[in-house]
Amino acid sequence: MFSHVMIGTNDLDKAKGFYDKLLGTLEVRPAMVDGHRIFYMTKTGVFSVSKPINGEPATCANGATIGFACNSPEQVDAWHAAGVAAGAKSIEDPPGVRQGPSGKLYLAYLRDLDGNKICAMHRLPN
Repeated sequence: MFSHVMIGTNDLDKAKGFYDKLLGTLEVRPAMVDGHRIFYMTKTGVFSVSKPINGEPATCANGATIGFACNSPEQVDAWHAAGVAAGAKSIEDPPGVRQGPSGKLYLAYLRDLDGNKICAMHRLPN
C-alpha cells in the first residue's frame, strides 16, 4: 500500500547518524544522501528523513507512529538499545509483549532526536 514514509528533521547529519545505527540493527544499509534528504532503501519500501523544503522547522506529528518490522524479539531489543544509545528517549512501557487485536506483539517505542514516535514490532506466533 505504501511506497515510502518521510519524516522531518532539523539536523540531517544527526538524523543520519541516529538512523544509520538504529536501522543497522534491522540489517538496513546506511542512508543514501540526496541534498537535504536521506533515504533508506529496502525491498519492501523506503524510509526517508528530510529537512523541510519550505525552510520552516521540522515538527513531529501529534498522534503519528512509524513502525519498523523486526524478525524476532531479540531484534526489537537490539533496535531499542541502539536507539537509546544514540540519543533517543524510551517511551511507553519497556520493550515486551502486548496483546493486539491480531494476536501477541513484541513492541518497543522511542522518540527520535526530533521527537518523532517510532516503534519496532515483531508478531509472535499465536
